[in-house]
Amino acid sequence: MPNPTSLPTAPLRPLRRASIRPVPAAALALAAALVSAPALAVDFGPFSLTGFAKAELTRTTNVCEDCQRELGEARHRVWADDIVFGKPFGTRDSHVTLFQPYLGYKQNVGRGWQVFGLLSQRWRDGKVDLDGWLYERNVGVAHEDWGRLTLGAMTTRGWSVPDFPYSFKAIGSDFWGGGIGTSTVWSDSGAGYGLLSRAVRYMTRPVEMLGGDVLFEATYDMGKSGWKKNKPQFLELYAKYIGRELLVDVIVQSAKNGEPVAWGKAPFGGLTPFPADDPLLGGSSQGMALLMARHLVSSSVELSAGIRFNRWSGAYAVQTTPGPLGRWNSMFNVDWGGVDAQGVPNPGYAARSTDLMAGLRHRVNEKLTVGLGLVYLGSATTANPSERGQSNTLTATSASVGYTINQTVQVYGSLSAYQFGRKGQAPLSIPAHAAHTNIDSRVADRGNSIGIGANINF
Repeated sequence: MPNPTSLPTAPLRPLRRASIRPVPAAALALAAALVSAPALAVDFGPFSLTGFAKAELTRTTNVCEDCQRELGEARHRVWADDIVFGKPFGTRDSHVTLFQPYLGYKQNVGRGWQVFGLLSQRWRDGKVDLDGWLYERNVGVAHEDWGRLTLGAMTTRGWSVPDFPYSFKAIGSDFWGGGIGTSTVWSDSGAGYGLLSRAVRYMTRPVEMLGGDVLFEATYDMGKSGWKKNKPQFLELYAKYIGRELLVDVIVQSAKNGEPVAWGKAPFGGLTPFPADDPLLGGSSQGMALLMARHLVSSSVELSAGIRFNRWSGAYAVQTTPGPLGRWNSMFNVDWGGVDAQGVPNPGYAARSTDLMAGLRHRVNEKLTVGLGLVYLGSATTANPSERGQSNTLTATSASVGYTINQTVQVYGSLSAYQFGRKGQAPLSIPAHAAHTNIDSRVADRGNSIGIGANINF
């Protein structure tokens, strides 16, 4: 998936072992920068137009269509717990199309300075992916010695590094192995956030360290405007190590007063979409720490692994507008019907969990690649006396194959198996009971899927 966002190009040292064929220096530099070179970029002066289009079809077993009685209600609301009996249950097909262009601007202005800008939006099945949010709308300035400063709307490293180009390239990522069957289970879960709207990001120039090069970056976002009592605050620290045969990403996020979620792609705005709710709510926080590594075993074999630690403060359930159809806040891990030590009803409890990822990727030849992937979303530790999914786990495994037709078009397929630890509420680390798998954990504790797709880069 082409993405001109850009970390600056950092040199990777060539491989020295005779048994390993060196990866082209340009490709390694792009890997360090998390940038995928488009095959058909359109350049006009200092502007460039790149992007990707994707179509994917998946057939999944043990799918129950519209089994939740209150359709569309978020999982942490107690009235979303009920299941309708007698609904059709079995193998179902699903499909998705994605389209995302990137309009970039880059201009050298002399003495090592460069100015740049980026505008991008994603459409899913013909509609804006996240209504009211842009993926990229930022400007910045860079200097070859002093680093890079970016202002505006952008994606976080906590989501874009596991996702990019994990979900959108043949057989998964050029970096992390796996495949389409487990990609979003890893990138789109956990206690992180994925989209920012009013961010400031600074990244240093590459620094030689530990036999390789290291990039350091810090990002701060103030969320959406209008919040006075519960002001949103987001901080992300990022470091990337680029060695001869090893890439390592370390990402730490700490967020306060964002919408409480377990969705790694979630936008960071405020406690709810409505700043008028501010006086009625107490604050909440969440964060995660993520470590990912990729090791080049030989010229054709890559191993990858990741671990993520999640934490949530929990969020009390509060009705923000009156009446039986009134609005509620975005609550998290609530003991419905319970009270806290001060007698406040429906308290939200803190929780912590750990998730794991592993992958193996084998490049058969210049066209064909095969891979195996594993994601494990662990149970959570919490004092909540009610069962809200903290006891459950999810194991997702996949075998995938990708074929590069040319520099522009890749096709791929995967076989995946999903296993919940128990039937019931889904693990706290995913946003909905059927998220990422299409299998509602309250209806079935396992299922399989087969998927095929195509990706076009321009």
